[in-house]
Amino acid sequence: MAINGKDKLIILDCDGVINIMNQEPVTDPDQWKPIPGSMDAIAFLTQSGYIVVAAENMSGIGLNLVTMQQLNEVHSKMHQHVQKAGGRLSGIWFCPHTINAKCDCRKPKPGLLIDIIERLHMKPENTWLVGDGIRDMQAIEAIGGHPVLVLTGKGKETLKMQELPEDTQIYEDLLDFAKFCRIQDEKVAKES
Repeated sequence: MAINGKDKLIILDCDGVINIMNQEPVTDPDQWKPIPGSMDAIAFLTQSGYIVVAAENMSGIGLNLVTMQQLNEVHSKMHQHVQKAGGRLSGIWFCPHTINAKCDCRKPKPGLLIDIIERLHMKPENTWLVGDGIRDMQAIEAIGGHPVLVLTGKGKETLKMQELPEDTQIYEDLLDFAKFCRIQDEKVAKES
């Protein structure tokens, strides 16, 4: 499916897509490490005109393992790295609830994504979610958006163990997806 940047939204999962996964929730900015190429990928997408945001399940807050101040410090470091690479995240959304909560915002439920789309005045059919887990794919499928699985983080395990939505696109990593988007943009520009 061809996509181009105008009026397009790309939602990125964090752990395993933007940053290296940790066994425990990241509580210190020094623990946060970007996946090689992910900062360049966000820069490519931003410079191609996409609106790029992040969305994550953050049960560490609900479990009292992470404070809001710690989360804000980690997100600040992520923003700094993205900006240094020449990119921009237009926001970071998160669900603070535990897996046992009866919320609508914890992926695979679509509440978080619906909130993003409504706040940014976007359309589900113009929205892609790049994730490494089945919950990401299920959440975007539930709103009529486009699932993208990357094979970083737990992506390879997800590919082997889970039945993905029919139209799931699969890429090695976020940079591979961003390069695909850039090629598509160049094709669209030549046809215009």
